[in-house]
Amino acid sequence: MSSKREREYERRRYEKRQVRVAKADMRRHQRQVIATIIVVAIVAVIGVVGVVAATSGDDTAAGDGATSTPVVDATAPVTAEPTPEVTRDPLTPDPSVAEARTWTGDLTLNSGDIGIELDGAAAPQAVANFVTLAQQGFFDGTKCHRLTTDGIYVLQCGDPEGTGGGGPGYSWGPIENAPTDDVYPAGTIAMARVGNDGASMGSQFFLVYEDSTIPSDSAGGYTVFGHITSGLDVVTTIADAGTVDGASDGAPVNDVIIEGVKIQ
Repeated sequence: MSSKREREYERRRYEKRQVRVAKADMRRHQRQVIATIIVVAIVAVIGVVGVVAATSGDDTAAGDGATSTPVVDATAPVTAEPTPEVTRDPLTPDPSVAEARTWTGDLTLNSGDIGIELDGAAAPQAVANFVTLAQQGFFDGTKCHRLTTDGIYVLQCGDPEGTGGGGPGYSWGPIENAPTDDVYPAGTIAMARVGNDGASMGSQFFLVYEDSTIPSDSAGGYTVFGHITSGLDVVTTIADAGTVDGASDGAPVNDVIIEGVKIQ
């Protein structure tokens, strides 16, 4: 690539990064406004309850047989299955965007094209999220930052920062369509997340290039929302080159850039 093309590429990446930062700032502001409204509403409800209690005329103390509202222990394990209403950030694309249908498209890397198919019926939240971000050009110019080559065989992408810690400015859950046997066949496309947190998905996803058994954790498995229909050899070629430091888990030795995503 010529120096002029490199400068143009870096300029486009910089402009897109600035747009993502601005959007993230706007989302944070919206969340702060929502949080403020919720706090005000809670304070108002508490005030009403206090007034009712003070004027009810019931001044007897609770005896041994009385029940009280249990105190929530923040350190206690959560055993209930989370629901989308509880774990979905208000900024997360609505699952209805997936239209409960199959989507097809292409993931274009600087090293080749990958054909993909997404299952909007089996994983509506994940597909709605991916389709929306793709249509916004969110993935364009981002780097696939992680490659694993031992035991688990995946290429991880979708982080706008290229560090493993970035995202779209929101997170969502719960986990959808995880395999019950923890087996992810070659060609699987699944959502990455924080360990033991089923509500931490954002924009990062991984491409499985060889059959992998990925153990579930306390949150469950990993959301499978699609599969590769062509171009798996593009990913295996990246994997064959290895990582920067030769380790089995690290950045690919050659930069892997998503140049664009077309989906329909």
